[in-house]
Amino acid sequence: MVLHKWRKNVGLLYILPWIIGFLGFQLYPLISSLIYSFTDLSTFGAKTFIGLDNYIYMFTKDPDFYQSLKVTLLYAIMAVPGRVAFALFIALLLHVQLKGISVFRTLYYLPSIFGGSVAISVLWRFLFQKEGGAINSVLGLANLGPLDWFSPTSALITLAIIPVWQFGSSMVLFLAALKQVPKELYEAAKMDGAAPVRVFFNITVPIISPIILFNLIIQSVSCLQEFTSAFAVTGGGPNKATYVYAIKIYQEGFSFFKMGYASALSWFLFFVIMAFTYLIFKSSTYWTYYEDGEGGGV
Repeated sequence: MVLHKWRKNVGLLYILPWIIGFLGFQLYPLISSLIYSFTDLSTFGAKTFIGLDNYIYMFTKDPDFYQSLKVTLLYAIMAVPGRVAFALFIALLLHVQLKGISVFRTLYYLPSIFGGSVAISVLWRFLFQKEGGAINSVLGLANLGPLDWFSPTSALITLAIIPVWQFGSSMVLFLAALKQVPKELYEAAKMDGAAPVRVFFNITVPIISPIILFNLIIQSVSCLQEFTSAFAVTGGGPNKATYVYAIKIYQEGFSFFKMGYASALSWFLFFVIMAFTYLIFKSSTYWTYYEDGEGGGV
């Protein structure tokens, strides 16, 4: 009997490390931050319950709140479609049966391994700096430079190129999806004389649309939380042109020691991400195709 009960619960023993990690490092901080968002907790002081004061201040008095929110939304609007589209483009190029193609796929995946690090962000800053930067040096050979890549009008665009360059994970998913497209559909389209562009939009895109949806959601969540590149490359400047929302949270919590207010900012970002995810899911009913007939039209 005892042995039977042990075998029945052995699965819980295997996942116990994950349960402990989830409770201690995810659920507890999540609940704590929600409680702290209703207090005036500072990094080194006691907390006092203040109700909705943090949220009221956020929407009515904080001079940088709307600027950071606008910058983050613009960044996501530029980076997410660019990353997904470029990943799909590279996946199409690598979706061929050639000798040694796996080596090229590995090389193209490498930026996703290193692209999110501080070191790569610093390297990006040196590549695009106005004087002596590698990009401007190349442009200078064609008498097209130097360009100020980190001016108030172009700095955010320069930052948005970094996640586009980190297309590896999305590319791998697209490669897997492309392998699942029935070859019979391509053969039938070829017999009907369909042009490659029409084949792509009428066959390839509908079949892989669930993966497009998945990549859009994952990359939206990632870009809305962007911190490393903006902090390491520009520090939020110039003139707060790259002052993304995560830098705002960081400064409030660790520069101004307003942990309660930083928690409130974090929870608002959580709801922004949920809203983005909901809108993407809602729109997917019109353009996502599933074999069981659910989803949007083709």
